Amino acid sequence: MKAFAILFPTALALLAWQGRGAACPSPQEPRPVEPRGALTQEEQSTIALFEKASPAVVHIRTTEVIRSPFSFQIREEFTGTGSGFLWDAEGTIVTNFHVIKDASRAFVTLADGTSLEAALIGAEPLKDIAVLKIDPPESPLPVIPLGTSSDLKVGQNVYAIGNPFGLDHTLSTGIISGLDREIIGIAGNRIRQVIQIDAAINPGNSGGPLLDSAGRLIGMNTAIKSPNGASAGIGFAVPVDTMRRVVTALIRDGEVPHAALGLSVLPSRWSRARGIPGLVISDVEPQSAAAAAGLQPARQSRRGRIALGDLLLALDGAPLHSEEELALALASFDPGDKVRLTINREGKELEVWVTLGSE
Repeated sequence: MKAFAILFPTALALLAWQGRGAACPSPQEPRPVEPRGALTQEEQSTIALFEKASPAVVHIRTTEVIRSPFSFQIREEFTGTGSGFLWDAEGTIVTNFHVIKDASRAFVTLADGTSLEAALIGAEPLKDIAVLKIDPPESPLPVIPLGTSSDLKVGQNVYAIGNPFGLDHTLSTGIISGLDREIIGIAGNRIRQVIQIDAAINPGNSGGPLLDSAGRLIGMNTAIKSPNGASAGIGFAVPVDTMRRVVTALIRDGEVPHAALGLSVLPSRWSRARGIPGLVISDVEPQSAAAAAGLQPARQSRRGRIALGDLLLALDGAPLHSEEELALALASFDPGDKVRLTINREGKELEVWVTLGSE
């Protein structure tokens, strides 16, 4: 009775409240839909861009072979997911290297739901680019028109398509927030001339295309800067001009030529043990970039002692203390790039410009 005494006045109050005011609408008379006008021109353009480009975007899932630590059992599990896009109508697919880095196999799901196993054509970890290949179905494969990244402007609209958190064909929009940025790649090297955007990029977007307002490919979504791993409005995309050069080389040769100075250095531990700053040049290859720049190697005197030549102190402002730092600094550039070397020659610090060769 105590419970009834509490509930009964509440029920009476509710009935009294429902009884006040206008009568309840009849179930046979739903609220009418307010007609809307035509979509704005901007909305129509975005919809048309997405409908044209999204069929060329693919969902990539990767597997790894898992070995049990307590038995000899081996199993294959799906462990990774990412995005990619069709580069040509023959079934060539471009994605990030880190999407397929540790994979034993990769499976590509097309826009129509067709799932196909992909073969790895080649990869360039230094640029975080990988090229896959599928056997194309009988119907023609859609391709996104190529643009250029050389004339991009801060503030212009961009459109990213990918599969964040496995949600396929997700569109996010934004603007170019910055140009010529540098990020640290998966190999530990600097990736230069990267595009900064504020379009939402999340895990799973990696490898998806970045488009301009004309629906042209201008980059590949690659990384985010975030304290918690989710989108914080700062994303990065590898520019299409870099992709075009790398993808073409991978399709043609399976590898990409790397920038080279054409010189050798003594082990850094030898220099450190003697208190010598920088890296000691031990040899300069004839007709190399270093030879053209006039760099001088160490030489052996008549008494068997080493007479120091030029000492490498920095490459394009990055200090050089070891052979590994020299290799990583060179990995940030392409053959033909002009770089600034800081050297020590006979106790004087100099700057020398070098046009990089290839190896």
